[in-house]
Amino acid sequence: MALLKTQSKDSSAASTTEANRANLRSTTAQAEPRSPRRLPKTPKPSVATELGNLLDGPHAAFRQELREFINDPELFPHPDLSVAEQRAHTFNNLAKVRDFGGFQKGLRRDNGGPGKPILSTFTLEGLAWVDGSLAIKSGVQWGLWGGALDQLGTERHIEWIQKAASLELPGCFAMTERGHGSDVQSLETTANYDPETDEFIINTPSDTAVKNYIGNAAQDGRAAVVFTQLMTPESDGRTHGVHAIIVPIRDEQGNALPGITLGDHGHKGGLLGVDNGTLRFDNVRVPRVNLLNRFADVDEKGRYSSPIENPNARFFTMLGTLIRGRMGVAGAAGAATEASLDIAVRYANRRRQFEGATGAEKHLIDHRQHRRRLLIPLARSYALHLLHNQILERYQEMNDSQEAGSWSVTTPTEEQKYASREMESLAGAIKAAQTQHAIRTIQECREACGGAGYMSENRLTTYRADSDVFATFEGDNTVLIQMVGKNLLTAYGRAMNDMSPWDTVRYAATTATEVVRRRTGFTTRLQGLVDLVNPNEASLFDAVYQAKLIDDRAQSVLLSLVHRIQPARKADKVQAAAIVDQCQDHLIAAGWARVDTLLVQAMIEAEDRLEVGSLARQVFEQLRHLFVLSTLVEHAGWYQEHNLLPAGRMKAARAAINDLVDSLAPWSVVLVDAFGLPSEVSNIPMLTEAGVDPLRD
Repeated sequence: MALLKTQSKDSSAASTTEANRANLRSTTAQAEPRSPRRLPKTPKPSVATELGNLLDGPHAAFRQELREFINDPELFPHPDLSVAEQRAHTFNNLAKVRDFGGFQKGLRRDNGGPGKPILSTFTLEGLAWVDGSLAIKSGVQWGLWGGALDQLGTERHIEWIQKAASLELPGCFAMTERGHGSDVQSLETTANYDPETDEFIINTPSDTAVKNYIGNAAQDGRAAVVFTQLMTPESDGRTHGVHAIIVPIRDEQGNALPGITLGDHGHKGGLLGVDNGTLRFDNVRVPRVNLLNRFADVDEKGRYSSPIENPNARFFTMLGTLIRGRMGVAGAAGAATEASLDIAVRYANRRRQFEGATGAEKHLIDHRQHRRRLLIPLARSYALHLLHNQILERYQEMNDSQEAGSWSVTTPTEEQKYASREMESLAGAIKAAQTQHAIRTIQECREACGGAGYMSENRLTTYRADSDVFATFEGDNTVLIQMVGKNLLTAYGRAMNDMSPWDTVRYAATTATEVVRRRTGFTTRLQGLVDLVNPNEASLFDAVYQAKLIDDRAQSVLLSLVHRIQPARKADKVQAAAIVDQCQDHLIAAGWARVDTLLVQAMIEAEDRLEVGSLARQVFEQLRHLFVLSTLVEHAGWYQEHNLLPAGRMKAARAAINDLVDSLAPWSVVLVDAFGLPSEVSNIPMLTEAGVDPLRD
């Protein structure tokens, strides 16, 4: 409770401008919110260390090892290379990544690893600070190809797993098809079992079934985990659903094997070091034991078996083991954003533009709009980083329970099933949120650096190009955020099972949102406390009131979605689908509102780990205010439509944002220093060339 005891009006408020005071006094019947006290104008570097420790979390030692490894100029991309040269450069650097050993730490204990997927995800994140191509190429090799072998295979696949881990066998993850991306259950590639030869026959039945955008397929991959519709003689032409099978695609000299047609996507909009290509199979035969059989198997007589009887449950269990890929992409997007902010903030503290009142040109950071364009997204980057940490820690805990045997993947309890679905939803949420933020923020950073930011040598255009595909990579963001909304509906629906119609109405009017909070929140500490806040007595700068304001929007949007979608419960399948489609915009809004709730929770809980009264806590507190108030202003129309924040109070929030960016501006370099990026990231011409002011201390 230490946080709540220090967040009263008296301790968090200070003086503000007379104009702001006038606006605030106009909010009658409500307590007067005030802007926080200005921070000292002379920043202390020690604050960067404290904030850095907060961002690193309990794995700071590993992250420091990672920083030392990646601070190598040879790991960075060279923009003047051709596509072929860039691919070779990236592949050669894979050996260094292998030797560092970060990805191998994610291997299951059954397969000889330490079972620490959180460390392999951190490794991907660190590489994205340096080179998006190297991060994604590594992710394909050890996260997708190696990860599928590790997560879906059994003891008979140990040799495959070891060869993937050692880079002896570069491979591919062949899921996406030309006609089917997010809709994995509808993949067309087939695998027919032939009991006479004890082999599966892999086939591409149509042009829409060609595997597309497959990393490592164009040049380096020698085998692939291919996702197929599995059929056996007993299935009589029907499919057992989507299963994964190992299919060799090249010989040791790099030539395509018989029946394999390989294509090259060539030059892309980014990630030029990754050789994306196509795969087509013409009755390719592979041994039966190449089926990754952790969740289903076929014996030599063609009899199909699975410890999970329900086909849908089996499918989602299989995909659920692979969600770390989405968390990895989220981390890579966050890393690219942090690197871009690091560059743009440092440039803003060096570059001069326009004369001030003194007649001397001012630094870019001295212009308020420049402060706003960098510091508001910087505050959100902190929130996303902390939420990402929370989700990874939660995933690691789930992984530990499963490896310890206290949580069966094939026969989970109802609560464990729900927890798994929620984990998938959280992975989708952070992936969508981080990648959307990356695309917007990196573009803002590029523009904030003017012509210098457009030069390839200064890296911003590379970060921008490499992160662009993240919006659709590992799941389209629009699809993923709908999954977040659907998970909220599931939580809501579970609480309404076996209720009479009258009970349902009464429940929806009283306790529904509380149950959803309990089932979908990270914390129980805030959930009860937000209801104790009296809006007529609360300050906009009170942590719990901020959580309540953000959460009230999430719960209100969800409840209105429930009311809007209720007719689908009694409709037939066609009508129900039409109703859900008509509510798609509402479903997406509910998902994004939920993300904001998770972000503010993550910030408040992180702040509680900083020493009360410390300068680091004061700085972080202002970052929290900046994140929350900018979120409120972004949705000002909604809050005023629903009478949660009157116009006067929203004006106060807008004014406070300006006060906050003014206060935080001298600390901007400290704030990016806390990310702990290797020094090589900012070793670029626009930050080192003569004729530009040295970075201010």
